[in-house]
Amino acid sequence: MYKVFVNDIPLILSTKKDFGENYVSLPIKKVRIKRIIKKILKGELQYVNLYHEKEEKLLKHLFKKLRVVTAGGGMVFNDDNEILFIYRKKRWDLPKGKTEKGERIEASAIREVEEETGVEGLEITRFLQKTFHIFKRKGRLRLKVTYWYEMRTSYTGKLRPETKEGIEKAKWKNLEKSRKALQKSYGNIKLLFPEKYLPGHSKDRVA
Repeated sequence: MYKVFVNDIPLILSTKKDFGENYVSLPIKKVRIKRIIKKILKGELQYVNLYHEKEEKLLKHLFKKLRVVTAGGGMVFNDDNEILFIYRKKRWDLPKGKTEKGERIEASAIREVEEETGVEGLEITRFLQKTFHIFKRKGRLRLKVTYWYEMRTSYTGKLRPETKEGIEKAKWKNLEKSRKALQKSYGNIKLLFPEKYLPGHSKDRVA
């Protein structure tokens, strides 16, 4: 199963023809995806499941229907186990950006984190996951596929948010501050975090 976000509404891609009574289920092979997205953007649809019996076919069909933009990003930890956030468009986000032609995704992820925050000495420790979200560019719908990596750094210098990209702040945040920031973040960003970071999680709750 995949979640493809349209704003903060997840468009579900699954192998289940029946995903629950709240969901409109449609075959991904035949559906007019742009029409569905426009209805979601207008608030006319909220719960949509696009299905195919073979899981490996789900993304293949989606990629045929929308132009794909590939990006790389990082969940960056410092030596105090704080996470690096950026603030843009009144939301807290993680640094990420488009992969340039011929560039390895890992290299683009490090480059974008450095450019957007000013942090240095980054080391990728592991791949996290891919996230998917749909956006408009010059009036046309695009599918952004972002490859996320966990990164580490011992950098203690000043952070420099990339203001020309609309980034107002770059901040290190501990567990409590991260949880608060995620209340004003995006659905696809929340997917990257362990449960203890998510809003509403009780620190006294037994995992």
